[in-house]
Amino acid sequence: MATMLSLPVELTARLTQAAGIDPELRPATRPQFGHYQTNLALRLAKAEGRPPREVAQRLVSQIDLADLCEPLEIAGPGFINLRIRADVLARVASQVLADPRAGIATTASPQTVVVDYSSPNVAKQMHVGHLRSTIIGDCFTRVLRATGHVVIPQNHIGDWGRQFGMLVEQILDEGMDVGGLDLAGAEALYQRANTHLNESDEFAGRSRDRVVALQAGDPETRRIWQQLIDISLAGFNATYQRMNVLLTDADLAGESIYNADLAPVAEDLETRGLAVVDAGALVVFVEGFNAPAIIRNAQGGFGYTCTDLAALRHRVGTLHATRLIYVVGTPQTHHFEQVFAVGRLAGYLPAGVLSEHVGFGQVLGTDGKKLSTREGNAVTLNSLLDAAEAEASPSVALAAIKYADLSSGLQKDYTFDADRMVATTGDTGPYLQYAHARVCQILRKAEAENYAYSEVTVLTEPAEQTLALTLSRFGEIVDLVAETLQPHRLCGYLYELAGALSAFYEQCPVLRSEGEVRTSRLALCAATRQVLAAGLDLLGIEAPDRM
Repeated sequence: MATMLSLPVELTARLTQAAGIDPELRPATRPQFGHYQTNLALRLAKAEGRPPREVAQRLVSQIDLADLCEPLEIAGPGFINLRIRADVLARVASQVLADPRAGIATTASPQTVVVDYSSPNVAKQMHVGHLRSTIIGDCFTRVLRATGHVVIPQNHIGDWGRQFGMLVEQILDEGMDVGGLDLAGAEALYQRANTHLNESDEFAGRSRDRVVALQAGDPETRRIWQQLIDISLAGFNATYQRMNVLLTDADLAGESIYNADLAPVAEDLETRGLAVVDAGALVVFVEGFNAPAIIRNAQGGFGYTCTDLAALRHRVGTLHATRLIYVVGTPQTHHFEQVFAVGRLAGYLPAGVLSEHVGFGQVLGTDGKKLSTREGNAVTLNSLLDAAEAEASPSVALAAIKYADLSSGLQKDYTFDADRMVATTGDTGPYLQYAHARVCQILRKAEAENYAYSEVTVLTEPAEQTLALTLSRFGEIVDLVAETLQPHRLCGYLYELAGALSAFYEQCPVLRSEGEVRTSRLALCAATRQVLAAGLDLLGIEAPDRM
């Protein structure tokens, strides 16, 4: 076998080759049944019209797994049990320990991947919706980079549009020094401007004129607009740093950068007969959609569809992306399906480019309702971080939030319960941090006693074997997340690994053992520490040495 880093993958490949169908390997239900079981014989028996145990006997005699497994066993009506040899498990665990990447393989077919995520609006604080987009997108970026892909994050901030007309007018009306504002102050300004707009037709008219001035490049308007962006970026970046996410100003790709491309996109679609004028608007009728995609409205304005088409064309044509991932809430599913359909129709999205909208559910309060303030407004992202930090240290609070977000299916809603999320027991981020800190403590004590270790050599106890076997699956799981964009699989794996580590602690003394057994168990601990740290980092979670 090639790397020996994923035994289930190798066993599946060997069995499939021998039998012609997927063996559907499953972990054995009890240690006495080995490590894996397959119902391969039962499924083949039905097709062949022969007794399952007879088919199982034939398979066992034909399949040569002697270099990996102990002799195969037949159980019950025809199940085949597989037990991996202890020396093979030891060798795999040692390879994990010796590999700086902890067993993550680099893809043989690297892609250029654009990940569109976070995307807050200028002059507004990030809220609970941005929490999920930012955490999920950051995890995708980390996992895809770890597996060898070139990832280009795109923070598509809302830095253009009609709202800037009212914001600039309100600033001028108040004679405000914009340089003295922070992001919270800018949001308060936005609320005052919006109220003013609704109450005054005269102000609404001036705001519309100011939008025209912004689009025309009026120096004063552009200067104030840029000040609002700078204030907002300072606030966004402070939150990103607090959240330990990778986004920087180099990843900014706001709506404004596509402004000059909107008219050319509309003209291109119309010239080629893909877009037609309907009731004064320029639209594209796409098969399978009840309503057309509006490229330009009857008043001559370009909407989100045109902006997203311009962005899509830029990402494929200029950034040379071969995979596009949009991390935006589930309510936008229809919008992106239509954008992708128009993109395919227009050739902006060639057949070889994969486009995916990864939607996500809502964050609920402990009452089971959508999380909001008493006034019904969206809860700010920073206030959620504050709530978690009131229960634990910043790194533990952040682990709690990120793990709660990523550990269930992304499309599901989840409950923001700070008390439960920060617990160091159960299926939580802090529990995984505690597992890492605990194994670090063992290794510190070993170092203080001058106990050396280099490789795993002895795996006689079932708990040792289970831990080593679990370690071997890390690279396989990371590959799966890179392919499917389902981070809950990595969370589930790390929780399983922490559980296997806990069982190992209870059943296999490390420092109180002696000789080769001790050095082997220390090496197994060190390999586990390496995988836990690497896995937590892919989730954007700190792996502390002490807790």
